Amino acid sequence: MTSPTIGTALITGASTGLGAVYADRLAKRGHDLILVARNAAQLEPLAAKLRAETGVEVDVIAADLTNSDDVTRIEQRLIDDATITLFVNNAGMSLNGGTLENSAAEIETIIALNITAAARLAIAAGRAFGARGQGAIVNIASVLALAPETFEGVYSGSKAFLLNLSQALATTGREKGFHVQAVLPGATRTEIWERSGKDVDAFPAEMVMSAVDLVDAALIGLDRGEEVTIPPLADEGQWDAYHAARLAMGPGLSRRDVGERYRVTEAV
Repeated sequence: MTSPTIGTALITGASTGLGAVYADRLAKRGHDLILVARNAAQLEPLAAKLRAETGVEVDVIAADLTNSDDVTRIEQRLIDDATITLFVNNAGMSLNGGTLENSAAEIETIIALNITAAARLAIAAGRAFGARGQGAIVNIASVLALAPETFEGVYSGSKAFLLNLSQALATTGREKGFHVQAVLPGATRTEIWERSGKDVDAFPAEMVMSAVDLVDAALIGLDRGEEVTIPPLADEGQWDAYHAARLAMGPGLSRRDVGERYRVTEAV
């Protein structure tokens, strides 16, 4: 796969972190931009900078993606705006503390953003791109999708959901002419740490990637047509083996008979 047809890229969570870097990189590739974040005032300086530096058109939309009505507005833009050829599904959050240490309201909020909004927007983009026969969806997941024993389980679960959704949509996309890429960052230096009350500097320095390096690697993966991109993973063969082992279980996952190890045997 080559880069998506140059058109408009819609990026959620675009005011800071990975979203802002994607905006910079995609503007420099010639994409017009639609930048989405809760606070439009935070987006305006970035939008002005990119307009001045690259000459692309930049539209700014204030939307709180934990609010269903705001998600509907962005869904509709993906569906109605035929210039959109790339959707970067980046908006997300993490929780402060462990799995058992957050309130019901906090859990509802992270699910609304990381799962409900992410799924609705990815599916809307898939429908739109499928109807047009072109386009690309980039879903920002996490390596924690592969490491549920590590850190907080609701966040890692939300990213496992997004990886699962991406792989299912990728199968559909191959038939309908659009591409889906799941990007799995490791620890990356962005504002998500501070917002969730965590200190990224508590990790060894060799574990923390810069947002610029992460996005540049992810775009190389997109250009190569990867459906799953794990920028910090040096040995691609490890992912290939994991993926192959998962697929090998497929024929045995749904059968009429229970596995032999679950059969009750009569004592002699």
